[in-house]
Amino acid sequence: MPEATGNSDFVVGVDLGGTKIQAGIYDARLSLLGSAKVSTKAERGVGDVLDRVARCVQDAVDECNLGLKQVRAVGIGAPGAVDSGEGRVIFAPNLGWKNVPLRTELEKRLDLPVFVENDCNLCALGVHVHELGGKPRHMIGLFIGTGIGAGLILNGELYTGHSHSAGEVGHMVILAGGPACACGNNGCFEAMASRTAIIKRIAAGLKDGEKTVLTETLGENLKDLRSGDLRRAIRRGDKFVAKVVEEAANYIGLAVGNLINIYSPEVVMLGGGVIEALEQEVMPTITRAALAHVLPGTNKGVEITASKLADNAGIVGGAVLAWRGAK
Repeated sequence: MPEATGNSDFVVGVDLGGTKIQAGIYDARLSLLGSAKVSTKAERGVGDVLDRVARCVQDAVDECNLGLKQVRAVGIGAPGAVDSGEGRVIFAPNLGWKNVPLRTELEKRLDLPVFVENDCNLCALGVHVHELGGKPRHMIGLFIGTGIGAGLILNGELYTGHSHSAGEVGHMVILAGGPACACGNNGCFEAMASRTAIIKRIAAGLKDGEKTVLTETLGENLKDLRSGDLRRAIRRGDKFVAKVVEEAANYIGLAVGNLINIYSPEVVMLGGGVIEALEQEVMPTITRAALAHVLPGTNKGVEITASKLADNAGIVGGAVLAWRGAK
């Protein structure tokens, strides 16, 4: 691993997602100094995505008028199953990756120490440390976006489990025999309630004759549909989109109730693009459905809420990982 220089006063947190890559420059107080975003373009292959990650890091450094020699380390979150010890992505269905040596490849490109963790683990770490001040002993961070994942804070520490893949709640089956998931199973949480699942449900409805205002601006194939488009459609009175989003929110609530029953957390913090864009529309349904599935008498003092860090949860979590790794 490359060695950090003695005058390195900054770290870079990176969030590698199925849709976009975001990098942020942080100082030792976890103040965000500048950031950059690029699209992932996973269809171009592993090498191209790794080049885009390196470019995004460089863009963020340039944004702050810094040089890479002033950066102590990089912390990056990747979707899917990650071996943080080896810095390897074991399986990331939303990227089409298997057995990718992410740390080694990025260190070649950046000549900096790189620390790798699952993206939702880093989002949870960012929420726990930066947003909640490290106070809850037991917290679940649940993130709903292109896919679905979670990070578990147990006894005040990030829990990754025996195989370093704990928190892959997006691939727990919540509807036996349900829609196919990118992981190869059917009826996964991710196949029922992610933005990808919502878009597929709307597209199927259009083929069955449903009407939506989304086609007015996005066309019949709904190309480039984002979570913000769903919010705008609902607020324009689109009953079909509202119904699909409500169904997804109920599945999210079911999953939250299950997670509360299993882990008994103090806080369940929800984030990701779907929650950020649709907080007002989905959080009441999620909370109601969650409490309906919690074992009676065990939900006292449990807080179910939406994170205010929004897109920055992953990059600040990456910064926490980088500082811890560098020290």
